[in-house]
Amino acid sequence: MTKAINTPTTNTIPSGRNIAEALSEAQKMVDLIKTPEAEVTDEERFWIAKSTYQNFADHLNKGFLEYRKSVTETKDAALTDWRGEGSVLQDVMGREYIDILGGFGLYSPGIRHPKIVAAAKAQLDRSPQYSQEMLDPLRAQLAKVIAKLTPGDIQYGFFANSGTEAVDGAMKLAKLYTGKSGFISTLKGFHGKSLGALSLLGKAVYRKPLLPLLNGVRQVPFGDADAVEQSIRHALEVGDDIAGVIVEPIQGEAGAIEPPDDYWPRLRQICDKYEVLLIADEVQTGFGRTGKIFGVDHWGVAPDIMCFGKALGGGVIAMSGFFSTAKIWKCMEPNPFMHTTTTGGNPIACAAALAQVTVLLEEDLAGQAAEKGEYIKTRISAMKEKYPGLISEIRGRGLLLGLEFPDDEIGYKVAAGLFSRGVLTAGTLNNAKTIRIEPALNIPYTLIDEVLERLEDTLKNLE
Repeated sequence: MTKAINTPTTNTIPSGRNIAEALSEAQKMVDLIKTPEAEVTDEERFWIAKSTYQNFADHLNKGFLEYRKSVTETKDAALTDWRGEGSVLQDVMGREYIDILGGFGLYSPGIRHPKIVAAAKAQLDRSPQYSQEMLDPLRAQLAKVIAKLTPGDIQYGFFANSGTEAVDGAMKLAKLYTGKSGFISTLKGFHGKSLGALSLLGKAVYRKPLLPLLNGVRQVPFGDADAVEQSIRHALEVGDDIAGVIVEPIQGEAGAIEPPDDYWPRLRQICDKYEVLLIADEVQTGFGRTGKIFGVDHWGVAPDIMCFGKALGGGVIAMSGFFSTAKIWKCMEPNPFMHTTTTGGNPIACAAALAQVTVLLEEDLAGQAAEKGEYIKTRISAMKEKYPGLISEIRGRGLLLGLEFPDDEIGYKVAAGLFSRGVLTAGTLNNAKTIRIEPALNIPYTLIDEVLERLEDTLKNLE
């Protein structure tokens, strides 16, 4: 057995640059990537695990090492990402885990879905990036596909790399179109961590050290349409203006929080009444995650602007976008360079996204999510009765589920217990006592049952 890795060694990185070592270190990993899996030696695997840990300590962020169960709950070499397929991850040492974390919603079609990987590889062999001058067919075709998938009159869009970029772009579009500057978002809402998106985010721990952020942003309780209307009225009374109301259909990082059924219809009415744009942040809820193609589909509401990310690239390539109606998008036409990106919507990402849409529809991933989500909630509700005092609630829609516990300590013990039993999950960023159940939408029932058995075994042990 290898010795446990518990703390970083002393930092011995030389102060100057070393070109020869840079080349050697880069080549070492490139060679390992190209080595067939069966030919990677045990010595090389241990080097990868050990050096990855040390590199986090020396070159990324030591703080991550204190929060990752892959370090704190692993007895031997730190758990190191290496390969995965479907809903199973395997670390570099060969240890397997059932994945119900889903890359925080990234892996909706599963890890390395063959159709999506094949499309990305095929495009890579043709052209990996744009010329930046010729018209790019994949981006154009993907925009047409998204326009046909989305509700209402959504027609035009812009592709980027991350959900945060999509939110920032939506904010710029709303300000350009309305000529107004203010926004309303929700407490415990999560929209990203760039300075623009962070201004909307509803938790102090991420905001306070970076204040002041954008002016004119007001947060109200999620699910309270009256509070939204009151906030707009208050803004108008003091001479402020509101460009948009931005909300997640179901709050993800707050712990899979569902709004009342009249919430989204009322938001639509309120925004129309006060000539404010309604912006749906579908970065986590979009493309089947909640049991519908988009989260807003649960309430039959058509937003003015929609933000996408995470699953859009099929878990293969980073991909995001924000889309709106022709009427609103008109403000972008006089100067199409008002919002640009060099790599957003690149050919490989668009190929992956187009393939992701085919998988979404052909495999009815939204339908699978709805059915499997209800199955999991029913089984865990029974456990809640069986182990009183350990589970507070199971909630959410589709396979965006939050399993809440009475306190943070129990939540961590359950997550750690699942990890020690070969199940990968984590807490939500804005609600530490809730762990997420957010697996691939096509996760087999056999694996779901295995996860639930391991969860019950964990609860038995805690009891």
